[in-house]
Amino acid sequence: MTLASGSRLGPYEIVAPLGAGGMGEVYKARDTRLDRTVAVKVLPAHLSSSTESRQRFEREAKTISQLSHPHICALYDVGHQDGVDYLVMEYLEGETLSERLARGPLPLELTLRYGIDIADALEKAHRSGVVHRDLKPGNVMLTKSGVKLLDFGLAKALAAVSPASQFTALPTQATPITREGSLLGTLQYMAPEQLEGKEADARTDIFAFGALLYEMATGKKTFSGATQATLIGSILRDEPRPISEAVPLTPRALDRLVKICLAKDPEDRWQTAHDVALQLREITQGREHPETVTVRPIRSKVSRALPWALGLVALGIGALLGRAALPKAAPPQVIRSTLLPPPNTEFHFIDANSGTPAVSPDGRRVAFSARDGDDQILLWVRPLDSLDAFSIRASSGATFPFWAPDGRSLGFFAQGKLKVVEASASALPVALADVEESRGGSWSTDGTILYSKGYGLPLMRVPASGGSATQVTQLKGRELHRFPTFLPDGRHFLYDVRVQGEENAVIYAGSLDSKTRREILLEHTDVAYVPPGYLVFRRGERLMAVRFDADRLQVVGDPVELVEKIDYFAATGRTTFGASEKALVYSPLSDARLSRLAWFDRTGREVGGIASAGMYVSPRLSPDGRQLAVAKLEQGAVPPDIWFFDTRLGTGTRSPMPFPDLNPVFSPDGKRIYFGNTSEGKWNIFQRDVSGARGPTPLMPPTRPRWDCDVSPDGSVLLYQEFSAATRGDLKVMSLTGEPRARDYIASPFEDAEGAFSPDGRRVAYVSDESGRKEVFVASFPDPSQRIRISSDGGTQPRWRRDGRELYFVSKGETIMAVPFDPATGAPTAPPARLFDAPISYAFGSHVPLRYDVAPDGRFLIIVRASKDPPPPLVLVLNWQAALK
Repeated sequence: MTLASGSRLGPYEIVAPLGAGGMGEVYKARDTRLDRTVAVKVLPAHLSSSTESRQRFEREAKTISQLSHPHICALYDVGHQDGVDYLVMEYLEGETLSERLARGPLPLELTLRYGIDIADALEKAHRSGVVHRDLKPGNVMLTKSGVKLLDFGLAKALAAVSPASQFTALPTQATPITREGSLLGTLQYMAPEQLEGKEADARTDIFAFGALLYEMATGKKTFSGATQATLIGSILRDEPRPISEAVPLTPRALDRLVKICLAKDPEDRWQTAHDVALQLREITQGREHPETVTVRPIRSKVSRALPWALGLVALGIGALLGRAALPKAAPPQVIRSTLLPPPNTEFHFIDANSGTPAVSPDGRRVAFSARDGDDQILLWVRPLDSLDAFSIRASSGATFPFWAPDGRSLGFFAQGKLKVVEASASALPVALADVEESRGGSWSTDGTILYSKGYGLPLMRVPASGGSATQVTQLKGRELHRFPTFLPDGRHFLYDVRVQGEENAVIYAGSLDSKTRREILLEHTDVAYVPPGYLVFRRGERLMAVRFDADRLQVVGDPVELVEKIDYFAATGRTTFGASEKALVYSPLSDARLSRLAWFDRTGREVGGIASAGMYVSPRLSPDGRQLAVAKLEQGAVPPDIWFFDTRLGTGTRSPMPFPDLNPVFSPDGKRIYFGNTSEGKWNIFQRDVSGARGPTPLMPPTRPRWDCDVSPDGSVLLYQEFSAATRGDLKVMSLTGEPRARDYIASPFEDAEGAFSPDGRRVAYVSDESGRKEVFVASFPDPSQRIRISSDGGTQPRWRRDGRELYFVSKGETIMAVPFDPATGAPTAPPARLFDAPISYAFGSHVPLRYDVAPDGRFLIIVRASKDPPPPLVLVLNWQAALK
């Protein structure tokens, strides 16, 4: 059955469907008595076959409802109305372990943490006389508060009221095996005694728990078989391959624990979940480290699922930290190694706004941004004496991390805010100040944070404990002030000063107590002060170091090359390195930023290309599809140029009139182009004839940063995004006919961006992060009061088919989705469906979101990565200063 929104089961008002499965349908609902959100599960119809069956079920459910544990989903109520049996449970937000494992194995730290939580929940239930009987990844929910076990004990409750012939309607599919008993549970996780139809007990759950641990650690099923019969045979007969063989550096104690959980005879298993939890805690507290490590080359995303640290790192850190205790210690040696990103992530350094890795002052930890499989950018911290990293909660979109002097906290920028957070997996960030588009920050010994507020804005200061922000530096002309770094006295600092349109910067020294500044280095950029007295900076493609007298504010001697070719981003001047006295970490120069312009059909088959590899962003096809305007950045050139290509020629031809800058948008007749430019100090919107007959002219005064999004089909209205610290981005419209007038279209406290007019001009598809992550919406135009949410699992870059009968968007960073649309009603006619995956390139910057466009003939022109290889790992250098001596 399907319940309509607004209908009721007892006091529970149905809000929306959540899903369906073997146990029935699940709905989000509101408890009208207590005014709380709950989950209502409508059970299969066979439960209503008799009053006796229902009474037995209710007795079992009441027993389960007595289980009060932080890692068990609470069962609030059971009910029966109009022939419908239902359960009322705690409403949870998150993803199932099954959904998480679809992206690969868990890091060892999470496997152990989740394992302890599950074992504790099992212990509580078993002591209460309740056995789960259907423990599997789909019944484990991962929430912000931790693990929650679902459907606890309901397998038994349902079994008590169901004849053997009806077992296929239970939580998971099952089939009777013997006359004496029957299958109950999910085959992959069933213990041998369950397969033989014998009575299940607590040790049956322990077998399933062992299979669950194995899958969390390896990403693979514990047992396999081509058919149900061969799978059953494997469970009854085979021993799984040890975890440590599939995942090197796994503690041998975990191998032993899982092996005992999976013993064929229940008598040979751990006898209680309490014993299992104790073993897991012991492994967590005293993790084993192998003495030798085989270093394997990185070949693909599969290899990144392996533990992402080399044993050399741990050994090097141990040697470094223990060296001080040795009498007459030998001179420190330079130790070089690499750091891989966490499993199923990529380092996020190719984005202009991504920032760089940051090394803690004591050299023990590295903070960095990484993009996960859900296209979410999070802040991560990697202790160098550990094999695992952890992510910072609520750090979505984190850029430019920097450490507090004591190494206990971090500052970073996200969602239009400067934030600080304790460097732990459980801490929550605190917002200190508004920013527009920051370029770095620094934390002084007296608790002052100096930071860049935005493009073309002066440096600001704010207390790390909270308070009002005040201006520190004074801009001169078209200067950009960026990347501050405090000196040891906590009052003086260094920072980059670059003139708009030029790549090289001058490094100045400034003071919190004075408006004067002093020139330190010419034609260098991205400086960092490192104790006991070095400046580290970039010159061209080289990373350099030079001695520096912080008291006299003077460079001493000549610079020394540290890295011959280091990765950097010319448009921002940012170099991907972080340094402390004991450790240097950097990203080597690679082709990760290079991309291609490729044609794809609806099936995802590549059917052609335009131009050679380069650094492309924001492609836009003319209304007739014959021209392509796209921004291209040369590594040594600032700013980028907009290039024109004739799409009818196989490889494309560059227009003889490239011009800066970004986000080209054609007018409906294809004769004019609108684009973003910074020539007046802020990102502003300009127009220009495609023929070049008339030069670029601004559409409005440069008061706030703006990005053009789209032009209405009749050419009368420009849709654009305007940034402010308060709103983080609003959608506005401006008349292009008569007197220019601008007004709000969608203004909210959230980031509203990426607007695209429907072909009939009656609607706008756009992206908002009001739900906590970016999703695609469609709103009526010119009045946005009628609004529909299109995506449900993340979405960006909406584009319309030319007839308005389909809307496309990108999910999880690389999946092209399609939504059938009815132009008459203004509503989708079916849920979003996946078309294909493409290796979309995100080099340049998240503030320039568009990475594809749709031609009139239905082909997709997509900016894809030129190389199939992932970005290179970070290079870690311990005792790097020894090389200078």
